[in-house]
Amino acid sequence: MITSTCLSINEENHLTIGGIDTTKLAAKYGTPLYVLDEDTIRANCRLYTESMNRFYDGNGLILYASKALCNTALCKIVASENMGVDVVSGGELYTAHKAGVPMDKVYFHGNNKTADELELALSLGVGRFIVDNRDELLLLNSLCEKMGKKASILFRVTPGIDAHTHDFIMTGQIDCKFGVVLETGDAMDIIRLASTLENVTVVGVHCHIGSQIFDLDPFCEAAKVMVNFMGDVKDTLGLTLTELNLGGGFGICYTEADDPIPYDKYMEAVSKVVKETTAKRGLPLPKILMEPGRSIVGSAGITLYTVGSVKPIPDVRNYLAVDGGMGDNPRYMLYEAEYEFLLANRAGDEKNEVYTIAGKCCESGDLLGEHIALPKAKPGDVLAVLATGAYNYSMASNYNRIPRPAMVMTSGGKERVVVKRETYEDVIKNDCE
Repeated sequence: MITSTCLSINEENHLTIGGIDTTKLAAKYGTPLYVLDEDTIRANCRLYTESMNRFYDGNGLILYASKALCNTALCKIVASENMGVDVVSGGELYTAHKAGVPMDKVYFHGNNKTADELELALSLGVGRFIVDNRDELLLLNSLCEKMGKKASILFRVTPGIDAHTHDFIMTGQIDCKFGVVLETGDAMDIIRLASTLENVTVVGVHCHIGSQIFDLDPFCEAAKVMVNFMGDVKDTLGLTLTELNLGGGFGICYTEADDPIPYDKYMEAVSKVVKETTAKRGLPLPKILMEPGRSIVGSAGITLYTVGSVKPIPDVRNYLAVDGGMGDNPRYMLYEAEYEFLLANRAGDEKNEVYTIAGKCCESGDLLGEHIALPKAKPGDVLAVLATGAYNYSMASNYNRIPRPAMVMTSGGKERVVVKRETYEDVIKNDCE
């Protein structure tokens, strides 16, 4: 199944992305190779920004969750689409800065920001800090005093919402490493404390209930809980919060079993809840922020590999080994993430064989998928894994000292390299004798 509008099959029976033959990309740039379609990325950005304008009268900002995929080219694209950027580390912050993203549109997340990272963010003029816990709050206040700065902050709140997703990517329930818990009173207590500090200004609250979510109800329930909490803050502390960040987590289509709701439908449904609940609580409509990441870039990307060997084990399984694996995509090892696979050089052929896709790393668990239907494969075939634009490059490693792949971006029938392929010299450049 083709999972993205930027993909098709040409007259030569080859998979194309953005109108470009993927077998030619593999031959020109080598494999493994990440390929993303810029036009699809921009279309996804515009769907969100236009929805914000339509359903919130423009009183909001879409923040690209850069943990999904972060490089200077991508940051420049989202900034040019009038979006902000959500960063969770000094490295992501520095990348956004070097890409020219306006710092007042950068929101700094993370559950254990270091003093160095906070100082960098303060010196660069980051727009908002999403504070995770009491220790971070006190550290940030102290650093602001030392640097003569004042920080605008939101608190990450865990609203106790079950997002019906994988345990590893559920972030809104009480038992979670992120944020302060609403139900125990911790959230109210930390805002009370922050309101007494001289170097921070509390402007809002944030929540993120998980990732790869296909239901509207969890988002709507989270919005209701958070707006009611904002009402409680006003009633208890006399403090009117002006920003509500509802996070991201919108699901994408990885396989034919996935049925994502159009993203503007999420925006419309949540906007109704926000408006109704603020009216009931006598609150002004806050500035709304949302943080899509996967849904911006996930379906816009593919990864190309070259088949190195096919090893049948009678009555057990058929292994198909490729020239990448867990080093460029660890998601199957982490959460048994499912993908669609094609032979890019025979994309329309009948899938009459079943394979376990094995990587080249020295780990028995280095797999990209199991029970994968493909045409009968042979060495030299080009394997395409679809919907790999998010959490592949960003999670890549140099395990076994394997250089990380290049990344190519397509647009308007042309391509350009946006991340160079690492060399062996790149791998050893920080080694010291």
